[in-house]
Amino acid sequence: MSQERPLILFTNDDGIASPGLWTVAEAFADLGEILIVAPQEQQSGMGRSLPVASRGHIYPRQLLLGNTEYTVYGVDGTPAQAVQHGVLELSSRLPALVVSGINYGENCGNGVTVSGTVGAALEAASLGIPAIAVSQQTQKDLHLTYSPEVDFKAAAYFARKFGEWLLDVNTRPDDVDILKIDVPVNATEQTEWRVTRLSRRRVYWPTRPERVALQDVGPLGYHLNINPTDAEPDSDVYAVLHDGVVSVTPISLDMTSRTDLHHLNQWFKGETDQAPAVNGTHKKQKQR
Repeated sequence: MSQERPLILFTNDDGIASPGLWTVAEAFADLGEILIVAPQEQQSGMGRSLPVASRGHIYPRQLLLGNTEYTVYGVDGTPAQAVQHGVLELSSRLPALVVSGINYGENCGNGVTVSGTVGAALEAASLGIPAIAVSQQTQKDLHLTYSPEVDFKAAAYFARKFGEWLLDVNTRPDDVDILKIDVPVNATEQTEWRVTRLSRRRVYWPTRPERVALQDVGPLGYHLNINPTDAEPDSDVYAVLHDGVVSVTPISLDMTSRTDLHHLNQWFKGETDQAPAVNGTHKKQKQR
């Protein structure tokens, strides 16, 4: 029986210099072989994108975690591309786990497809590797920083806790490809955690560019715009932003709607006048 320690790949969307990345990698150091491959520069908001313009340059550097020095790799590319380079070029074998984060800022609600933190985890899962996307709630003005004001210790603790669970292939249930972990501000290791669903609510909304002429520089901004009490009580938004507990959301690569597919097929064909619903009820008449 092999005693080989599991290979764990760490990445993020904030970039190779992010303290959140270093903190979570150090939390796993005694659990497996550590490989850190992350974007060379800030790549927040890139989702799972694989832009053809990325050059793929890889920049090795030395990083001291605890008392151990590691060679880590900055990639000229997106978080998903960092995962690909890590798996295809820089790892000696298929990683047993990918950990993405710890992100500056929570990733809750329907905006998760924008998140490079979640995008990297999705890419790993698509390659057959279980993955964690872990994010720390912070105030908005710290999102794109490497601020030392943010304490990632609690988030690293919960990443390790659930990472060990994903590494146990004998107990991992079907249809859980990713665990999305969101840790509220001021959380500790004793903070309650809760299994949640992904909220349909949007947390951060785009803001209109401020410019005179359309040809002027005018990047879109974003702002926090949600009343957490409006979110579903069993959701990640409600857990983190209302109750202040750690949210653990299982995510599947299968994004098929949970509607009744047989009934939907009948509705499309005009064989029924009632649209299907998740719970088997029929909400509205078909428009003719």
